[in-house]
Amino acid sequence: MTFNGKTYFKNIVAVYGAIFFIFTSCEEDLASTNKSKNKNFPSRIIHNAHILQKDSGFVKIRFKAPLLEEYEFIDTPYVEVRKGLYVEFFDKKKPKVPGKLTAKYAKFIEKKDFYEAKGDVKVINNEGQTFVMQSIYWDKKNKRMYTKDTVFISDKEGNIFVAANGMNAKDDFSAYTFFNNSGDIVPQKMPDRKK
Repeated sequence: MTFNGKTYFKNIVAVYGAIFFIFTSCEEDLASTNKSKNKNFPSRIIHNAHILQKDSGFVKIRFKAPLLEEYEFIDTPYVEVRKGLYVEFFDKKKPKVPGKLTAKYAKFIEKKDFYEAKGDVKVINNEGQTFVMQSIYWDKKNKRMYTKDTVFISDKEGNIFVAANGMNAKDDFSAYTFFNNSGDIVPQKMPDRKK
């Protein structure tokens, strides 16, 4: 067995080169694996959320949900509510009579000021009108709520309307447009035109 300094050095270089190649290959594999990994996981989870939104001391919104999840490690962050929600929204003109919204699911994209609620959605405005549908979308920037679902509307007088092709409304439900509507009106509650 001969021990030649040059041969020994070449062998060490070859071994270190092979180790470097293996580690570099592993790092590249990990990097490509991490690129394809799903980054869409909640950054914050809130159980039994109870949130108040105020403006100059006036409560504008009261929000309750058993589970609220925030997703912020993606291009368009959002908040998701998957186990139902209850919302009260207040108008300064009628501060003691809030409007209400309930649904099984909701998603809020704050960057776009866009909200959606789905699953047995029920909205009651402060005039006592009830709107029932499967989904509703709120474009907060343009103060508009809309749906293409069938909407069932009832009021305190017992009048019932059906908007078969959805509706478009102001976000406080003070004005709305129904599409392809029909309904039953209680004649006793109609104003007398002769007066």
